[in-house]
Amino acid sequence: MAVVTGMNIGLFEDRGYRDLLPLTWLRPACELRCGLDRLIDKVRAHLGGRVARLWLRELLRETVAERLTLDAPAPGADWCLVNARAMVTADVRPPEVGTAWLQGGTLVAVSVRREDVDLLTPELFLDEDALQNWLHARGFRPEHAPDPICLVSYPWDLVLANRNELLRQCRFGGEQGGRVYPGAHLLNEREIYVAPGARVKPGVVLDAEEGPIHIDRDACVQPNAVLVGPCYIGPGTLIRPGAVIRENTAIGPVCKVGGEVEDSIMQGYSNKQHDGFLGHSYVAEWVNLGADTVTSDLKNTYGTVRVYVNGVGVESGQHFIGAIIGDHTKTGIGTILPTGGVLGVAANVFTQAAVPRFVPSFAWLTDAGLTTCRVDKAVHIAQIVMARRDVHLSDAQVTLLRQVAELARDVEAAGWA
Repeated sequence: MAVVTGMNIGLFEDRGYRDLLPLTWLRPACELRCGLDRLIDKVRAHLGGRVARLWLRELLRETVAERLTLDAPAPGADWCLVNARAMVTADVRPPEVGTAWLQGGTLVAVSVRREDVDLLTPELFLDEDALQNWLHARGFRPEHAPDPICLVSYPWDLVLANRNELLRQCRFGGEQGGRVYPGAHLLNEREIYVAPGARVKPGVVLDAEEGPIHIDRDACVQPNAVLVGPCYIGPGTLIRPGAVIRENTAIGPVCKVGGEVEDSIMQGYSNKQHDGFLGHSYVAEWVNLGADTVTSDLKNTYGTVRVYVNGVGVESGQHFIGAIIGDHTKTGIGTILPTGGVLGVAANVFTQAAVPRFVPSFAWLTDAGLTTCRVDKAVHIAQIVMARRDVHLSDAQVTLLRQVAELARDVEAAGWA
């Protein structure tokens, strides 16, 4: 149950969204998934329940307005402004008015008087120096953010946090409101939830002895698939026959998944229908991984993984990182993705040669090398793919894809070198 407060809640983007690219090219960080839901859902659940305003990059505002429904603000109430990269994992009261919560010097949340909120702009939050000057000039009391709130800095932070979120959020075990066919095997049934409308076919093994399993509404687990908890299968998702969905995996809505998946997050509306291993990875929306696409999530040296964020190497300090895959990206049959590989938005990888550790957005990678994909072609493919799920690519989304194609060329310039 959410904390009940008299405050309105607003979410703001800061410059940290750049380190979450390519996942944040088409969405703010608050829409990223971890566990059963998105970061914005966690704010609603644990920090007051009323998200009434967003301060975002201009290019995102129209598409986000199409997708997110905001709550009506409470008249006359003060505001708590929360970083869109904040993950809130327990009930906590917002800071008092005049107090700023920080993590490593970065603003996590700040509470302001209602008369001041209309003076704030997205540009203020996106300019780190201006934001620090504003906090100092207004005399906000700095406090360290409480333990239930942390900032997501890189995509792999979400993957690393996924297990604990699944263990925390999967609290409906023992309820099987959907159809579990005879011949399905449920191990530790009290930790298994099958939502109304979901189906679990004969031969399926749901192994919740090491963690809970949550199968959401209208999902279907086809014969002989094996699911190992903790894991989450989102609404309308199809798990193919013989698939192995291993622990610490969260699959969002309307995905089609086969083969082997472990320690990974799929945002939603993406396909990995065939054999191949996906491990310690984050897959955005409208992605299609061709048959036998394989990720490597551990170096032969067992050393830490260097990830090329926007084409520039970042030492993750982690031993297990698979792939970070942006929206609308496709891989061909038999694609082998390197440890810590990053594929941008609307990238197409069709090569039997070694895939580089960073493939830029709107790139076309074949055995002949790396070329630029025409934006019109990328938009046309997106329209076809989305229509197959009865989803319309809006004019605002088309405009956003075109804008991202231009911006990414500069931001990801190191990846073209």
